[in-house]
Amino acid sequence: MRGAALNGTALLSKRYLSSRIKARILMPLHLVKLAVGCESVKDLKARVAERAQQAKKLKQTPRHLHITRMTPKRDAELMDGGSLYWVIRGEIAAREKLIGIEPFRDKDGIGRCRLVMQPKVIAVVPRPMRAFQGWRYLPANDAPPDLTRAGTGLVEMPEELRRELRELGLL
Repeated sequence: MRGAALNGTALLSKRYLSSRIKARILMPLHLVKLAVGCESVKDLKARVAERAQQAKKLKQTPRHLHITRMTPKRDAELMDGGSLYWVIRGEIAAREKLIGIEPFRDKDGIGRCRLVMQPKVIAVVPRPMRAFQGWRYLPANDAPPDLTRAGTGLVEMPEELRRELRELGLL
């Protein structure tokens, strides 16, 4: 029996829900994007900090914006705790928490989208990822954990050394 009646209402057991429905109900969705021009997480942090400083000088709320051509269709799932994961030199290496998705039209009338993030870059446990165009959805169960959760040794290790150890299969 797929459900049990309780006071006239049917209750579905979690084990009978499809994995797709479970993922949408129980986990946030993320995006992954190439950080073009960044050589390291340090470079990305510097870029985000510079933009935050510019916003402060203009007396605007500091936030990091990234403009993309395509608007994500699954915005509700992304806004339920999702992040934008950045690929740097062939690895998912950092993330920023998504706080807004703002579709708009540019001066030529072309549809665009602002991905709005908190201006705080969080390093993650590096995971290889091939280059691609645009952005991709990243299910929560495929997202690498934050580096701070991996142990103090990895956090303190220089990024280049982490990259080399991962390439050798030692991380």
